[in-house]
Amino acid sequence: MICATGKTADEAWAAIASGRSGIGPIGLIPTDRLTVRIAAEVRDFDPATHFDRRSLATMDRISQLAVVAAREAMGDARIDLDDDLAGRIHTIIGVGVGGMHSTDDSYRTLYAEGRRPHPLTIPRMMANAPASHISMDLGLRGPTYAIASACASGAHAIGTAFQAVRSGATPIALTGGAESCTTVGTIAGWESLRVASTTGCRPFSRDRDGLVLGEGAAMLLLEDMDHAVARGATIHAELTGFAANADAADLTSPNPAAVERAIRLAMMDAGLTPAEVDYINAHGTGTAMNDATEAQVLGAIFAEARRPLVSSIKGAVGHTLGAAGAIEAVVTALALRDQVAPPTAGCTDPDTGLGFDFVADGPRRTPLRHALSSSFAFGGLNAVLALSRHDRATGAAA
Repeated sequence: MICATGKTADEAWAAIASGRSGIGPIGLIPTDRLTVRIAAEVRDFDPATHFDRRSLATMDRISQLAVVAAREAMGDARIDLDDDLAGRIHTIIGVGVGGMHSTDDSYRTLYAEGRRPHPLTIPRMMANAPASHISMDLGLRGPTYAIASACASGAHAIGTAFQAVRSGATPIALTGGAESCTTVGTIAGWESLRVASTTGCRPFSRDRDGLVLGEGAAMLLLEDMDHAVARGATIHAELTGFAANADAADLTSPNPAAVERAIRLAMMDAGLTPAEVDYINAHGTGTAMNDATEAQVLGAIFAEARRPLVSSIKGAVGHTLGAAGAIEAVVTALALRDQVAPPTAGCTDPDTGLGFDFVADGPRRTPLRHALSSSFAFGGLNAVLALSRHDRATGAAA
């Protein structure tokens, strides 16, 4: 994982778990034409320490972040990648908007300067570029493609990879999401929607006033349990369920009935009852409508059961769009591994009327067996992942 709170999974998770936020003044672009001047950027990231000049000529920032995260995931998994396995591993990457730095640069070059855009603009900006660069960098020759479903892209990618492994189509899949769109054009677009905050992201807080854009990437190595155990893999958590559906209602406003159905279907796929869910990593964007709708849905699902802890990490890492579901899935897995519910950074005045404990008082050390990670996207596209703690003593979900 690489995001505003750290350049590795351990570094990013340590900050998120302690409640530290990576949101701050924008440094990647000039902001004189913008009202929103904050974002959750990966600061002090030097691409030249990761890639040679020839590679950099072909890569938008989104692809750079994606490859860095994928390398870390493969290194952590310690896969013995022979020719046969390299040809079978699925590489499925979620992307929300793609290579926006290259897109923005090309428009400025053409319209403001009257010059021809960079000759590699199209390969840099295409939505499948992160997946293709990961495949080339790591030598993975199995099915490789991108999934684009706005803010649910990362979760959809992980869920699709999960289904491929569970079906037996492949023993291993590399999956996740990436995004980097701190550009003048993108931020101006979000300003026009009137959902972006100029002060900070405060999910589930009474004073919440909008989202803050972030950038980053997170990758997971999904592996058949028997295959992983047989080779002595380090297992951080078990992915046990996935569900996705569509509101078929509105481009920007969530449909509570469809959101509720997606969560219930994911629990059903994992064989979980409401009473067994200990933690939910919420979509939690920090907008009044989304936070209230999500809390309403969770209230209906857990009306007759012990209510789980609920937190959002967007106050720490921002809304990373296509990477959000992947970063949140990694955080959920690490929360289960370390038995720590991460706090909702920015939630300084919890909205008690929403009816849940939003872990606003700092990290919560507590037994966590089963968790959900939810993503609800523009276009009414919903994706929910179910994860369980892996008991290292027995080698099974606990």
